[in-house]
Amino acid sequence: MSSTTPDPKPLVSQAVNGIKLGPRARGIVRAAARLINPLILLVAGRRWMPILGVLRHRGRVSGRMYATPLGMRPLGNTFVMPRTFGEDAAWYRNVLAAGWCVVTYRGRDYTLIGPEVVEYASAAPAFPRYELAQFRLVGINEYLRLKQAPAGWSQPT
Repeated sequence: MSSTTPDPKPLVSQAVNGIKLGPRARGIVRAAARLINPLILLVAGRRWMPILGVLRHRGRVSGRMYATPLGMRPLGNTFVMPRTFGEDAAWYRNVLAAGWCVVTYRGRDYTLIGPEVVEYASAAPAFPRYELAQFRLVGINEYLRLKQAPAGWSQPT
């Protein structure tokens, strides 16, 4: 956005999930993620790690591939992930724009398509109760659900 155009967003961004982060808090979270995410990527997606997977997504502006460690769980032929930072999370916006992503979960890669935001009731069967309680405690009540791509599906170019 150019410096002469006013930012239409309010100073305090309120995520749909109820987590409120102002500009300073978002900057702190991004800085912490730059330090912590490379370490988390060392364990996320491994066969022995059922809590964290790795979401690989294409940047909607840069076209670059990114790897984001993320809490997720399989549910039938879908995967469900909490929208921790709401609709402003870069990974979420990139997956919506592309319509697909690749997830590494418990040592296997899954190509996922058809991103859809779902409420607590639809996502709850995928998670153990202790995780659901933690999500509710911090105000997360929306989840992203993606279905496994059919055999032979290829990524749009």
